[in-house]
Amino acid sequence: MTRISLGRIREAAAGIDPVFLGSPQYECEPLSHALGARLQLKVEVLNPIRSFKGRGAHWFVAGAPDGELVCATAGNFGQAMAHACRAAGRPLVVFAATSANPMKIARMRALGADVRLDGANFDEAKAAAKRHCGATGATFVEDGRDPAVTEGAGTIGLEMSGRGGIDSVVVPLGNGALISGVGRAVRDLLPGVRVVGVCSEGADAMHASWRAGRAVSRDEVRTVADGIAVRVPVPEALDDMRDTVDDVVLVSEESLLESVRLLHAHAGLVTEPAGVAGVAALLEHPELRTGRPSTIVCGGNLAPDLGARLLVHG
Repeated sequence: MTRISLGRIREAAAGIDPVFLGSPQYECEPLSHALGARLQLKVEVLNPIRSFKGRGAHWFVAGAPDGELVCATAGNFGQAMAHACRAAGRPLVVFAATSANPMKIARMRALGADVRLDGANFDEAKAAAKRHCGATGATFVEDGRDPAVTEGAGTIGLEMSGRGGIDSVVVPLGNGALISGVGRAVRDLLPGVRVVGVCSEGADAMHASWRAGRAVSRDEVRTVADGIAVRVPVPEALDDMRDTVDDVVLVSEESLLESVRLLHAHAGLVTEPAGVAGVAALLEHPELRTGRPSTIVCGGNLAPDLGARLLVHG
């Protein structure tokens, strides 16, 4: 029996803050021409946190137990939880690595979260968050593990399926909530559509795990795409992917950075590298350009220094 159901995704669509719903979906002709593919974009950066993660966070918080909530984040999930907790009047503690994107840290604090920088990487921050919960009794929220987070993300697939006109969905693959939620909705509503995940070559743990059929961890990650920089996979997320995903591919750092430039030049969007991994996959994998592919532009919190280098100086 699968953890994620279409029925629960539909319930989420009725309970999420509408500001995160109904995001634009269209074929960007200039980008399609540049890629040599009829690419349909689902744009998830035009909301208060510039990320799709508000959907899952708001759905989780709506049903969360009383008391303090705690999460670990590379930045976008923490922003989403901060936005949801502020709206619900709930206390939130966010743990992040000392190397996390400073713009994302500042935004979480502006949204009212108690942000604590602890650890050199995301997994060390997660360990610190779990220790805090063990000591205080607070509830730990884990992106990719908690079904409500995946169900919220699945509302994107519900919207994409409602529009139709696609042959594949190419999805940035981090902790797995996005691809499992979208994959569940697409599998049930458009069963002929392929679902493909995308990881960075410098953070290939999810790709290796998918190939091996079991969790495969890495000692380190080396990628500019912090939103998909998974070192230790979430086992529950891998289980969810087994019947929702057709394939997982890798892309280079160069393609991720080039995709940020392409989205800015041809779609007028400011995006972060993890958010455009689907475009990077079309750049590197010609077989993904066939038919009518689609992808989710899922994050727009580009670090200022990287933005100056990529978008100003090219």
